[in-house]
Amino acid sequence: MCHKEPSAIVHFETMPAYQGDELVGDIRVMHRVFWSYYPCIRAFSNCKPIVQVDGTHLYRKYKGCLLVAVSQDGNNNIVPIAFAIVEGETSDAWHFFLSNLRQHVVTRDGVGLISDRHKSINAAVERSNGAWSPPRAFHMFCIRHIESNFLRKFKAPYLQKLVVNIGYSRTVREYEVRYQRLRERGEAYTDWLNRISREQYALVFDGGYRWGHMTTNLVECINSILKGACNLSITALVKATFYRLNELFTPKKSGDGSKDQCWPCLL
Repeated sequence: MCHKEPSAIVHFETMPAYQGDELVGDIRVMHRVFWSYYPCIRAFSNCKPIVQVDGTHLYRKYKGCLLVAVSQDGNNNIVPIAFAIVEGETSDAWHFFLSNLRQHVVTRDGVGLISDRHKSINAAVERSNGAWSPPRAFHMFCIRHIESNFLRKFKAPYLQKLVVNIGYSRTVREYEVRYQRLRERGEAYTDWLNRISREQYALVFDGGYRWGHMTTNLVECINSILKGACNLSITALVKATFYRLNELFTPKKSGDGSKDQCWPCLL
């Protein structure tokens, strides 16, 4: 990868190797790896200041998790900006990913970060020494994950849509009316919702940092594209991200013969 794209950012962590209970002194094994291609880094400087992150499990022989960060340009094109292979969605793994993402890719301030409500992501944000906190960044939650958490807690599918609509409220009046409807059905529902900062789930209070994005659908689209690659070995998986992003970034001709605006090819 680095041979074909020498400007790529690659950072990895290793750990000691053991044979049984004995430490093998001259061998270390890969623990985590973060990578981002230079065209992706360059593309992000022209994207909306919004980042969506999510993880997907790896299968078969090589367990672990693939973490992905995605943004969107002004033409609403999806732009993957960084990847990492880690041991799982732990606090340390997310801290590793978000720290490298902030250092190498998302270097500007005033960025919106959208994720699910996984405790490890929240812990990693808190450990970031302000790198992912206001005013440098604004951490917000996917409304679909809040809906799912609500259903798991209360087993009340008839209230799911109301919870989602509260999040999508565009005016304070809309928000208050919908919030009151939920409260009338039981104060336990609104008490649960009050544990989440409304700036993190309601569109009207987001300060504009969501850019209208209420879910992590962008990163889930990339996860679906890479779904088959999650059964591959680590090296093959990294290669898959390289070639599939190359297909995504390669300019394609329009019907009139002209080329659509597209991000530069990786090769």
